[in-house]
Amino acid sequence: MKKETQNLLDIVDRFHGARVAVWGDFILDAYLFGTTRRISREAPVLILRYTSSEFALGGAGNAIQNLWALGARPVPVGLVGADESGEKILDFLKTRRIPTSGLIVRRGHQTPVKTRVLAGEENTRKQQILRIDRESEAPHTPEFRQALTARLIKAASASDGLLISDYNYMTVQPDVFHGLRPRLARLKIPVTLDSRFRLLQFPGVFMATPNEPEVEAALNVEWANDEERFLRAGWTILARLQSPALLITRGSRGMALFEKGAKPWLIPVQGTTDIVDVTGAGDTVISVLTLALARGATFRQAVLLANHAGGIVVMKKGTAVVTAEELKKSVAES
Repeated sequence: MKKETQNLLDIVDRFHGARVAVWGDFILDAYLFGTTRRISREAPVLILRYTSSEFALGGAGNAIQNLWALGARPVPVGLVGADESGEKILDFLKTRRIPTSGLIVRRGHQTPVKTRVLAGEENTRKQQILRIDRESEAPHTPEFRQALTARLIKAASASDGLLISDYNYMTVQPDVFHGLRPRLARLKIPVTLDSRFRLLQFPGVFMATPNEPEVEAALNVEWANDEERFLRAGWTILARLQSPALLITRGSRGMALFEKGAKPWLIPVQGTTDIVDVTGAGDTVISVLTLALARGATFRQAVLLANHAGGIVVMKKGTAVVTAEELKKSVAES
């Protein structure tokens, strides 16, 4: 076995027991399943016969699931409502012995819920036909920021890394991050960022993992197939974040690592390009990346492992996770 391969396998072995604080927006994913019956006489819409429902952690919760599946000890920091959806999230965490003391449970706050309706014939695979989002933002009050900051300091101080998962529901607040930057720097733990719409509002993170559309939106540019414009955009993001490294995910075109003092590293997609489902793949990538960095991996080693994990998870249906065993198998066979 090649030394490089063995080094990657050793890093995955060190994932077990690593503590990673996850600060982000906690969302409940709801899935309603039904079978198609006929077209309604009231309106030109399908009538579905309800058959079952499922619930799962969404948003930052998907990063929690990935870390847990990899053998790590995730520590959630965020907000849920004192409602039925918030209770489902707390119950999900408690059954896996994941601590919930870092979550603020707030009366009057509606836990964000994304409800997906999937339908099909009796014996066919169900397809998503509708998504309903119930959204609410975290409060912008000094009391909430104070409570959030206290929980974040406690979690980060006892962790090997901090993963920021920002889905734009305002649980992740830039002023809180900026106020904590000196303390986080003293902890000397990797702070990674996955921000859906506010990528450039968190300068000072150790490493961010945007996808191409997020980079285009942040810079208000488009590069189509112009590789030179893409590379310029990557260097611009890296400079504005004041980070030592940046990872841009590119779907079927793989990933691109921008690292200070080195040439851009363009990595082809791992495995087949016949993708089944990209839902939640970004959460898997940043989870593996954060764990690897927390366990002493170089940027390139961390990105290689994240690329393997991304190649595995996109072959699974729905919001899926990758286990340490699956990751090691992919590395060993490459």
